[in-house]
Amino acid sequence: MKYIIYTDGACSGNPGPGGWGAVIFDKNKKQINISGKEAATTNNRMELLAPIMAIKRIKEKSEITVYTDSTYLKNGITDWIKKWEKNGWKSSSNQPIKNKDLWLELNKLCLEHKVSWNWVEGHSNNEFNNLADKLATEAIKN
Repeated sequence: MKYIIYTDGACSGNPGPGGWGAVIFDKNKKQINISGKEAATTNNRMELLAPIMAIKRIKEKSEITVYTDSTYLKNGITDWIKKWEKNGWKSSSNQPIKNKDLWLELNKLCLEHKVSWNWVEGHSNNEFNNLADKLATEAIKN
């Protein structure tokens, strides 16, 4: 199975109330929109939670392409995480990595599937990234 996922996170204040949104397309191009919120969080946590919640919906081993406008998310899961694991979850300045719980969960999900990560410019002309952003911001209000 192949899936395409667009994700985004949002926060009203940072920290503050936050929301995440994801647009999922399955092999039949069926579109599923999901979103959620947390009362007290950060924007980075919401950026991480969006793909976690989307990938969790996919039960069988699949090829998944994720689009995000977050360089924190894309660089973290494709590059930085390897260094963090080697360094005992410490940054290059020897500080504990923030959001370790979500990084571990996302990494575990990525090991269960074949996931590729793509960066898209936020708030531009990408229809589905804009929809993921709208889902995330609306989730904060609801």
